Amino acid sequence: MNPEEAAAKPNPIEQFELHRLWPFEIQGIETSFTNASLFMLIAALGVVALMVLATSKKAIVPGRVQALAEMLYEFVAGMVRQTAGTEGMKFFPFVFTLFSFILIANLIGLVPYTYSVTSQIVVTFAFAIVVISLVVLYGLYRHGFGFLNLFVPHGVPLPVLVVLVPIEIISFLSRPVSLSVRLFANILAGHITLAVFGGFVVMLLGAGVWAALAPIPLLAIVALYALELLVACLQAFVFSVLTCVYLNDAIHPGH
Repeated sequence: MNPEEAAAKPNPIEQFELHRLWPFEIQGIETSFTNASLFMLIAALGVVALMVLATSKKAIVPGRVQALAEMLYEFVAGMVRQTAGTEGMKFFPFVFTLFSFILIANLIGLVPYTYSVTSQIVVTFAFAIVVISLVVLYGLYRHGFGFLNLFVPHGVPLPVLVVLVPIEIISFLSRPVSLSVRLFANILAGHITLAVFGGFVVMLLGAGVWAALAPIPLLAIVALYALELLVACLQAFVFSVLTCVYLNDAIHPGH
């Protein structure tokens, strides 16, 4: 395949490539401002803008933006209470910020010609490391070495504990991997699928007599886009509810 043909062929992975917008290094360490950095900043500003607009009037009868913010607030607050208990509400600002950022970042990624930062494993893994680090630090701060009871189920015979404790430790250490890969893989797979079906439409339109079949993948794109909208919201919820589950382990480490 010559370079011209390769350039003309649709590449579903191209949308996930990092591009330096402002190259910069500090003592040989890459600190460039990339397209991922830009859209993370946009997502963060989106969360701030939503909250500022929602709380600017503080109307008794809320408008649309205020009603949306209040719905998000009550949704996340209910999720924290049900999963981590009343004591878990001390982590509400963290969970609410995490949920809002991931949700807006996912939704921004569905806009054509934007960039989906949650399709980058390094970004989702950084979120997961922050969550697990908070769980461990708070668990040790609150319970001391009693936090290690998380790995020792009550009422289990000693011979079984010899096998079960290592399994519990491995399970705990795998949490940041599963937490990050779940979000990354779902967003990545959905965007690649949309790009592939979009490529089918383009190829069929340029295939002469086969152009009449182009509406088939086009309709599939519409259906997939609706599904991706649901996935964008669902994955923000799943990441946040699992965060609450792990925080509950730090609050109540006993089995």
